[in-house]
Amino acid sequence: MPVINVDSRNWDEEIIRSNVLTVVYFWHERCPWCREMEPIFNKVAAEYEGKVKFAKLNVLESVENRELAISLGVTGTPTLIFFCSGRAVAQVVGFITEEELRETIEDTLARHSVCIAKSSDLRDYIF
Repeated sequence: MPVINVDSRNWDEEIIRSNVLTVVYFWHERCPWCREMEPIFNKVAAEYEGKVKFAKLNVLESVENRELAISLGVTGTPTLIFFCSGRAVAQVVGFITEEELRETIEDTLARHSVCIAKSSDLRDYIF
């Protein structure tokens, strides 16, 4: 499955301890831009399957999810945060196109290649 659902309960296991570049999509069902962006996120996730981990967190699903999002500086949806070895390395706030998402992923892979190489088997992909 290209996109996994995360929440405050599995956050550490799925995001903080992940050994690959991970993109977390912060969203909620009442967000009109989230509804527009979800198919784009899912399509690009399928293209990068096995190279980048994709996750979604519904910020309104629970108080704990909302608090987690706030602690990461998420003040609006949609928001994408890129994590490498559990550390936030890039962030995009607001709707972006399919091409912009691909460009952001490629840019993040290039700028954080040392972190990615140390933490994953993506060496062949980025070098």
